[in-house]
Amino acid sequence: MDSTQLELLALVVGLFVGAGAVGLVVYAMQERARTRLVTSLDMPEGTASVLQAMDDAAVVVDPSMLVLAASATAEVFSLTVNETLDADRLRHLVRNARQTGLPATENMTLNRGVEPRVVAARASVITPRLTLIVIRDITERERVEQMRRDFVSNTSHELKTPVGAVTLLAEAIESAADDPDQVRHFVRRLSGEATRLGQLTSRIMNLSRLQSADEIAEMRDVAVDEVVRSAIESQAIAAESAEISVARGGEKGLFVRGDPQILTEAVSNLLANAIAYSPAGAQVGIGVREADGAVEIAVADHGIGIPEDDQQRVFERFYRADQARSRRTGGTGLGLAIVKHAVQRHGGSVELWSRPGRGSTFTIRLPLVAEADRDTPTRKKKPKKIGAKAPAKRKTP
Repeated sequence: MDSTQLELLALVVGLFVGAGAVGLVVYAMQERARTRLVTSLDMPEGTASVLQAMDDAAVVVDPSMLVLAASATAEVFSLTVNETLDADRLRHLVRNARQTGLPATENMTLNRGVEPRVVAARASVITPRLTLIVIRDITERERVEQMRRDFVSNTSHELKTPVGAVTLLAEAIESAADDPDQVRHFVRRLSGEATRLGQLTSRIMNLSRLQSADEIAEMRDVAVDEVVRSAIESQAIAAESAEISVARGGEKGLFVRGDPQILTEAVSNLLANAIAYSPAGAQVGIGVREADGAVEIAVADHGIGIPEDDQQRVFERFYRADQARSRRTGGTGLGLAIVKHAVQRHGGSVELWSRPGRGSTFTIRLPLVAEADRDTPTRKKKPKKIGAKAPAKRKTP
């Protein structure tokens, strides 16, 4: 082998050795970077800024469940930097995300202070050692959805009774066509069921309107005397039929701000309940007074009263403390629910005091409108008569 061949061989060997050395260096650098990435707790660039801009609670945790970064809203769920996750379900969610490498989502209950809240939590792996948890409070959404389901279920159930009765009575009238007395009897019952169905439908629509997000259309200063008088007049026939007297007492000349029709309906519903659950010959009282910057409208009766276990539920839709009495009086179970929502829409509250056998008192509290804050119509100037002549001046001698 001559020198030229030796030189070429040496060059080839040198190239292989150099390439191998370069490959080893590159591989070592890649392994070092991979190891650093796997073991690093450094957050991706911009993560802290994104967390601070989020409305939802969000935190970044390491494999030991230590919080490394958190959004401003995370503190309400007791999630703070340099503290570990206490919630077992959050820790389980993080483990699932790390094991699968895919985002994990779960609805759970977390405490916001001492108040339990329903949240949708989502865990996503952002680096081999870091996991992002986003927590969205869905308590109100779940509450509204549950209300919607209950409302549809209860409404469907309540509508079945009068609709079924109307159908049966119509069939009974058809079969008793040759008996005028029976026809008249069934017609009266049919008319009663139709009236009940109409009242139920009307009250469902009123309650739905009060529960909507829309603001009350007509807000003005309302005289409480006007509301009470209208409510008493609307229940005059029912009171007379039940041999119940209605007495009005308390202060006069007080004003609140709101929709007079809605407020009148709320007070009328309380009066209707008091009349329906009072014995014949009893008296129902309605009193008005000013207390601590509010107007209190109290409706009291000496009827059967409400057991303590039922007092927290009487404002629920379709709930009836006395099922038998409600069936006899044709109650819909919506009156007190309408009262509660009507008063709440006016910034007020309704309270109940009751003792079985002694009667009940429902008290509506509404913000008082002081005399200095009432709406006062602007006085109009009298227009000058066009073409009127000015009085002539007397000449002095």
